[in-house]
Amino acid sequence: MLAAKRIRRGIGLSSRRFLHDGSNTREGWLFVDSVFPVQLGVWESYISRLRQDMLLSELKDKLSRVQAHKFTILELEPHLKDGGVFVHFKYALPDRGEEDLNTPQERRVLHEIERLLNEEAENAGGLPSWNGIRRGNVWLVQGSPWREDMNRFAFPMLRVSFEGPDVPEQALYQLFRPYGRIQELTMPTAVPAGTPRSSVITFSRIRPAAIARNVVHGLEIASTPSTDNAAKATLTRLRIAYQKPIRAHVIRDWTANHPRIVIPVIVFLLGSITYTVFDPVRAMMVQAKMQHWFDYHGTYVQPTIRCTGILPSELSSDLEIQGVWKERQEVERTIRTYLDDFPTTVAFLHGPQGSGKSRLLETMIQDSDRHVLHIDCRDLQKAVSDPQLVGALARQTGYWPVFTFLDSMSSLLDLASVGLIGQKGMYFHLSTGFSSSLPDQLTQVLSVVTRALQATSASHIHAAALKRAREEQDEERKAEQNIVLHKIRHGTWHDGRLDCVAGNGVMSELGIGDEAMGVLEDEYGDDEKKNGHHRQPVADAEAISAIPIVIIRNYSPSNKAGGSKEDLLAVLAQWAAGLAENRIAHVIVVSDNRENAKRLAKAIPSKPLNSIALSDADTSSALSFVKQRLRDSDIDVHFTKSETELVERLGGRASDLESLIHKVTNGQGVAEAVEDIVVRGVSELRKSAFGDDVDDAKSLAWSREQAWAVLKLLAKKPEVSYHEVLIEFPFKGDESPLRNMEHAELIAIGTVNGRPSTIRPGKPVYKYVFERLVKDPIFQANQDIAYNNKVISSAETTIKLCEEELGTLENIREQEARARGWGDWAFGWMWGMRACDARAAYLFDKMGKAGKKVEILERKNEELKKVLATAE
Repeated sequence: MLAAKRIRRGIGLSSRRFLHDGSNTREGWLFVDSVFPVQLGVWESYISRLRQDMLLSELKDKLSRVQAHKFTILELEPHLKDGGVFVHFKYALPDRGEEDLNTPQERRVLHEIERLLNEEAENAGGLPSWNGIRRGNVWLVQGSPWREDMNRFAFPMLRVSFEGPDVPEQALYQLFRPYGRIQELTMPTAVPAGTPRSSVITFSRIRPAAIARNVVHGLEIASTPSTDNAAKATLTRLRIAYQKPIRAHVIRDWTANHPRIVIPVIVFLLGSITYTVFDPVRAMMVQAKMQHWFDYHGTYVQPTIRCTGILPSELSSDLEIQGVWKERQEVERTIRTYLDDFPTTVAFLHGPQGSGKSRLLETMIQDSDRHVLHIDCRDLQKAVSDPQLVGALARQTGYWPVFTFLDSMSSLLDLASVGLIGQKGMYFHLSTGFSSSLPDQLTQVLSVVTRALQATSASHIHAAALKRAREEQDEERKAEQNIVLHKIRHGTWHDGRLDCVAGNGVMSELGIGDEAMGVLEDEYGDDEKKNGHHRQPVADAEAISAIPIVIIRNYSPSNKAGGSKEDLLAVLAQWAAGLAENRIAHVIVVSDNRENAKRLAKAIPSKPLNSIALSDADTSSALSFVKQRLRDSDIDVHFTKSETELVERLGGRASDLESLIHKVTNGQGVAEAVEDIVVRGVSELRKSAFGDDVDDAKSLAWSREQAWAVLKLLAKKPEVSYHEVLIEFPFKGDESPLRNMEHAELIAIGTVNGRPSTIRPGKPVYKYVFERLVKDPIFQANQDIAYNNKVISSAETTIKLCEEELGTLENIREQEARARGWGDWAFGWMWGMRACDARAAYLFDKMGKAGKKVEILERKNEELKKVLATAE
């Protein structure tokens, strides 16, 4: 109670600042809260100024309704920073004569004015507010208003500085509690000399702190009463300011102390940004690449600049060759049948390298006017690292933007993850691509491409529907015009609007009456029925034509070993299977080797592949093709018998025939052109099959001796037995060198009932290339010497093994004789020694054959060395 009395006495004393010179008139201040939003930053002041004038006018009208004690508003001063308004007012005290200015009567008048104002506001529905909630109150300012505009924004913590002795904790609580709930109140601590002591009061919210700061600031309150008289108690002035908490580096410290929470959240946010922002852009860029949004080809610009000579004209090699190359007609029909239906499986087009697979597809795609996406595995396999491989796939598909440089940060992120949370990379396998495996990155790119393919198909269907609707409207308009013209010619056309104007009775409503349907109208009605029946097939055809085409070229493993190349082929196979099964795109996989179909078959186990084989043309088709192309180039073609035989050497390989046509078109003769092709094949084969030097030969998937053995056999025969070559030296049952040579197009392996049967040259012209290499004395001598040395080494190894085994047999004989004694020697000779003698005889025979082989081959090597010695 004593503290409360001191507080009330302090309030009365502080009111002396608001006295007027008149005997009964006084002035004071009120604070109205929640009129404006409490500002927490600099930019929020603009919100408060939007309705400032209207709110102040409404507030003044409501407060002016109170007339008790001659209450009069002198001025309204908005305090936008704390969301309130200071109200300067005057009032009159009852006429009591000359009394002390700080009487209880004056305090009662002030509190009564405060109460009446709040009651009036409650009866009127609340005080005006910027958000319409109307929850503000009127507070009597007990101290002195401090209307500053510094960047000291409201905060739930108030620092109360004491200009005088310290105020007890209970007194502070009773003084500030009416404005809101207090969470914490700290007592003053020791401070340097000359610095006022202070307490910190923490409110539960910002609003009561703002009210207390504006109402109590500058209040003089009794702290410690005097021992002589309570009226002479010591006064303390309260200075109030917002107290910001000292939290230096709090975010940094919390982040460093909670890595298990922060790291997943950061990665999740990055993944979300990638998915929500970049993936739609990437899908749009893939669609733009397929639909040629940023390509001048196909627009009005290209023909213009082509006519001016800036761009070359189309090459004559794109001319149609249908009817000339009959082997391709069946392949074209098969591919068109596949493209003219909804996709259910993947088409696998295989044929030897240079057979014209790519040219055939390009011609067909140009005729179909379909959206096409090309992926070349050969270019992708040239990448030396995983980020380069992902970047190459992104460039081919139009996937942009791509941040391949982030993959190089994976090791650093893994180290940081291990150091902070004790685990490696478990949070980085999200859509950001950090530290994810190569198949995951490739799958992410292809999933975006899949969405782009779907968007391309949908846009094509929408455009086709609009076009069809316009065409139907044009047809209906033309049909109506034809009906009108027919009636006009026969004099049966009548415009009913004329009768409406003339007012001819019933005719004004019916025109010329209910006429029977004419012939044209009847036919037009039948056409509508027919169009209704044909509408569904047309829609299906448009839906099929809207399906994009995906062509995956050079689908085969690289010669260089590497897990990334295998992962690439596996991911592409799964992606192609998904596109076909979901009817998203027609997928055509092009490969030089039919063995690669096994990879695709694993991805589609439930459905067979649509396997399409493109073989070399026969002799007649090849000749017809060459003659037709030369005629198209205005070259008179009259092949002699010898020239025909030379052309037949090239077989039906499209690349070699194109090379021949190009050389003849440039002025070379047929014999010279064929000779150039053979010579070029010799140099290419020498490099690809044997290597430039010893180091280059070590990188081949077969040895020089193996290549030379096959080459010599095929130089003599058009084809040889696969198993005969396989079981002999230098293969000795190892199939991998033969398969690798087939993959490199050195040889072609024929099959019977699915098993290997024969070996042929990889290209028809290779037969003559093999003959040319075998007839080269220097090259033949070098290869024969190397081959013979391998055979000699193998024979000497055989001799050594036989000698070791014969020594073992001799030891067995001696041990057997000593064990049995001379009495049983005859019996042992009859039975036990007979087996040793038989084995020894076999070994002697084997040693003899190997020795003779060594002698023969060494003599041959001596002769071959003489050839090399006389070589120029």
